[in-house]
This record gives sequence, structure tokens and C-alpha cells, in this order.
Amino acid sequence: MSEKRLELVQGLGPAAAMAMVVGHIIGTGVFLVPSSMARATGFVGLVFLVWIVGGALSLFGALTVAELGAAMPKAGGPYVYLTRGFGPVWGFLFGWMNNLVGKPASISTIAAGFLIFVGFFVPGVRTPIFTLHLNVPFTGHSAEFVFTWAQPLAAAAIAFMSFINYLGVRLAGRLQVVLTCIKVGAILAVVVLGFLFAGKRAPSAQPFLPPSLNLGLLTGFLTAMVGALWAYDGWIDLTFAGSEIVEPHKNIPRAVVGGTITVGVIYLLANIVYFRVLPIEAVATAQNVASETVRVFAGAKAAAWITAAMVVSAFTTLNSSVLTGSRVPFAMARDGLFFRVADGIHPRFRTPSGAIVFQAVISCLMVLTGQFEDLFSLFIFAQWIFYALTVASVFGSRHKEPDLARPYRAWGYPVVPGIFVAGGLALTVNLWMQKPVRSSIGLLLILAGLPFYRRWKGSISVTLASPGI
Repeated sequence: MSEKRLELVQGLGPAAAMAMVVGHIIGTGVFLVPSSMARATGFVGLVFLVWIVGGALSLFGALTVAELGAAMPKAGGPYVYLTRGFGPVWGFLFGWMNNLVGKPASISTIAAGFLIFVGFFVPGVRTPIFTLHLNVPFTGHSAEFVFTWAQPLAAAAIAFMSFINYLGVRLAGRLQVVLTCIKVGAILAVVVLGFLFAGKRAPSAQPFLPPSLNLGLLTGFLTAMVGALWAYDGWIDLTFAGSEIVEPHKNIPRAVVGGTITVGVIYLLANIVYFRVLPIEAVATAQNVASETVRVFAGAKAAAWITAAMVVSAFTTLNSSVLTGSRVPFAMARDGLFFRVADGIHPRFRTPSGAIVFQAVISCLMVLTGQFEDLFSLFIFAQWIFYALTVASVFGSRHKEPDLARPYRAWGYPVVPGIFVAGGLALTVNLWMQKPVRSSIGLLLILAGLPFYRRWKGSISVTLASPGI
């Protein structure tokens, strides 16, 4: 008789599940991307429109993924949904992309944002050490890589949070609840204090909305959407750890949908305060919009406290990202479709220890190669291709498995998932046009998984065909 395989434990209750969603989504984005959004659009009204459209698109995805997560609460999330909805090669390509590009880029971006906040207290942390210029053959484009002191420190932050997750899912879940309460409290403090004490700001030279629309404004709007969707990212990640959630048929839909709506409201309130205090010209040039906003109406000491809370906020998101992301390589390796190093559960801590270490190494390597905006552009391009496919898999799932128990059914089906899929594909095409070098790197890394799929799939077939199996 073969030894029974260890399984992951259901250690995430309703509070931890909600904290995973809210705490993961609210990371660095709401504090940092308003600047790039203001530069891309040039008008306050368009910035708010970007936040609203990005929030609605994310909510449409959350409404659909909640159905898949409640019906198939397995480790790996979209890897499982795509495999069952469209076929194993699609599930594999998602996992390959997520494990080698998407999740490491997300984790490294969060860590890079964390060091931006630390730079408020230690300005020299972002001092460049050297700059590398590369000409990309056959494209006419060049790439620039700037190496700063912040990058090895960001790698250390990734290693530390990976160690916390190595020690147990319950520990990581409790930490997530505490840190999420701190970060939400800090943002609400900015909102309340901004409305109570902010005086009349300096007038802006720009009107609220553009007098007319043109192609340049549309391009700027889509570019700003990248930042907004990065800020909203995380609504899907809870499903990666579906097998570790208590009563997943109830808690996955509640956390995914409720958490996304909660974050959308918080983001709009925060941006109202930003633009109530600062003109769009100041927002566009601010390195940290939230800290600059508080500094203007409450002074430097208050800004320092808010920035310290942002450091906590980045750590919260880093924690949830490490936890959820490591479950995909674990699930694939257990199926024989990924590197063996990612397989296995720690006998004492009951965590996917090999997958956590593998993910940490890739993320640390990636954080050494790019700056904040470059990293989140690479992440959005690679990830949103499969976000669109994951949401689309609900069509395949309902067709192929009509009798599958679905405790929650997506609201607005088929229109809502259809809008999300169209929006996701439009975003990735635009981003490839805007960032061709990094987007092409992401696409090539995805396609590079096909030879590995054929090899691993062949190995599984040989194993199953062996005598005695």
C-alpha cells in the first residue's frame, strides 16, 4: 500500500479570506499610480473615469471567478478552471506564465513599491548604482535597466515574507487580518482628515474634463488603465488557495465580490481627497501621492506616519501574494506538469514549502532587473491575457460540465463575463503597443512553456502506461 500523500490544511476562515482579498488588492497601487495616471490623461475627470472603469472591469471578473472558485475550490485556481473549461494545455500555459512571469513580476513590483515608501525615510535607498542600455535586435527599440540599492533590499523583503509563509498558512492568515486592518485604517484616516482639515488647494490650469476627445486622449486613457488595473489586481488570487479556505462555497464568493467592491469605494474616496488637496500638476509629479497629500494639509510628521502605514500596506500585499501565488506551482508539480522542486508539503508546517522557495528565488531575481513601472507593465500584460481566458472558461465549464454543483452563479451571465473578456484583450493589445519590449519578453516566456508541456505530458503518459500502475 502506498503512503498517503499529505494535503494542505483548511486554515483560512471568513475573516482571513476577506483580508486576503482586501489586503492583497490594496497594496502599493493606490498610493503610487495616481501620478502616472495623471500624467497619462492630463485631466482629473479622466483619472476618476479610469478608476471607475477599471473597478467595474475588475468587479465583472470577480463576479465570474467567484462562480468558478465556489464550484472548484482547488489549489491552483485558474490552472484548474482553464484545464477543465478549455483543456490541459491552457491550464498549463496559465500556470507556466504565472509561475515564471506573472506572480514573480507581481511580487517583485510590490517589493519595489515597498522600497519607494522606505525611500521617504532613507532617500539614498533609490540611488542608482549603475545603468545598463540594451538595443533590442530587429525591433528598433532599446531597453534601459537601472540598478539601485533598493533592489537587493526588496529581494530581502521577499525572502522574509516567504519565510513567514513557509511556517504555516494559519500564521500567514492571522498576520494578514492584522495588517489589513492597519492599512485600511490608515487610508480611511487620510480620507477623514483630508475632508476635515484640508483647506482650499492651489488652482489648476487644467479643466476637470477635456473640451474634446481625440486619439491621444484615448491612448492616454488606456495607458492609465494599466495603472488602475494594477491597483485593483488581487481579486482573483484568493482562488489560488481554494483548498485551504473554510467553507469555500460560501467564503470564496463573499470575499472575492465583497472585497472588490469594498476596495473600489476606498479607492474613489482616497482619490477625492488627493485631488481636493493637490492640483493635477502636483499629483502628476508626486512620487508618493498619499504622503504628499498629508504633508500639505497636516505637515511632515503626519506624512511620515502615513508613509510608515504604507510600508505596512506593502508588506500585507506581499504576504498574500506569496501565499496565494505559491499554490499554483505546487498544484502543477503535484500533477507532474512543473519542476519537481515545487512539489511536496512540509510534514510539520503543512505548507507547499518547495513551491514557496521556488517562487521566492524567481521573484528575487526579477526584482533585480526592473523598476516599479516597468515591472507592473510586464505583470499586467502577461497576467491579463490569462485573466481574460480564465473568465472565458466559465463558458466552457458550463458547456462541458452542466451538472457541476455551482453554489454561486455569476451575476449577469453571459454579458458580464463577455464584457470582461473583451476589455482584457483590448488592454493587452494596447499595452503591447505601448511597451513592446517587455510585453514581447512576457509573450515569449509564455510560449517557451510549450516544449516543457510536451515533455512533462509525455512523462505522465509513460508513467501511467507502465506495468503495475
